[in-house]
Amino acid sequence: MELTRKGPGLLLRDILKGKDKQIAAVIDVITQVSPDVLVLQAFDHDLENRTLRAFQTTLEVAGHKMPYIFAARPNSGLASGLDLDGDGKLNTPRDSQGYGNFTGQGGMAVLSRFPLGEVRDFSDFLWRDLPGAMLPTHADGSPFPSANAQAAQRLSSVAHWDVPVDLPNGQTLNLLTYHGSTPAFDGDEDRNGRRGADEALFWTHLLDGTLPYPAPTPPFAIIGQANIDPKDGDGRHEAITTLLSDPRLIDPIPKGAEGTDTADWSAIGVGKLRASYILPWAAADVKDAGVFWPRPDTPMAKIAETASRHHLIWVDIAY
Repeated sequence: MELTRKGPGLLLRDILKGKDKQIAAVIDVITQVSPDVLVLQAFDHDLENRTLRAFQTTLEVAGHKMPYIFAARPNSGLASGLDLDGDGKLNTPRDSQGYGNFTGQGGMAVLSRFPLGEVRDFSDFLWRDLPGAMLPTHADGSPFPSANAQAAQRLSSVAHWDVPVDLPNGQTLNLLTYHGSTPAFDGDEDRNGRRGADEALFWTHLLDGTLPYPAPTPPFAIIGQANIDPKDGDGRHEAITTLLSDPRLIDPIPKGAEGTDTADWSAIGVGKLRASYILPWAAADVKDAGVFWPRPDTPMAKIAETASRHHLIWVDIAY
């Protein structure tokens, strides 16, 4: 679900006005699905989380109270002071640690009916420090766009978080959430495609214990917008299939009116793809899973289309 605007404060303005059709559609979709825990992708961030709190209040007024929230400054729009995309210019949106016209554009947020614990934020982890990192190179094999850029480039284009959720049964469910790079808008070096693949594989390394962080223990779930379909579209398909085939995870394969597809880029000629995932731990008692993609002949179809080109995915897990 996308809730981002072209400038800082504009999303907050639109939420407070209460007249924005897209925001109203997002609220309708959420109340229809009625999740216990919700991860919002492409949600503009501000320092004091005023935008998220305003959205939280709007959701409560609509009848779905989620009293616990979390959001932290993402890498999107975070200035680097370097030429990170190799175009010879500085201070462009693609020179930020993650694409963005302003700090916090297209961030992430978590809302929950259950209390949240202390979050682990991995967003400052450097791309080059990932084991086997697929760093881009020039044709001569030298670092792309430069060694200095790679020494500063973070892996996360938006964020990687481990968000603990305190369940009513006394267990803690760790949400391993992220938003991967779009595998486009680059050159032959495939900077974005390589980065998006490594963003997905970060979780494999975390589970393996090969990163400088303790590995999470079950119950946990990887949840996020990978921007990689297992078979179709751009992107390095092997990265997402590695996650999907990991024996420590379950792929519930959510389905909707458009099958397993979760996003519609038909307007730019890409078509429908599976871009978002919820992958619980292997022993999870998964009751059901789906993509909120109503049939075209239903009233909710237009609402879902208005809400976002990314459709809400859900997994029902017994606890």
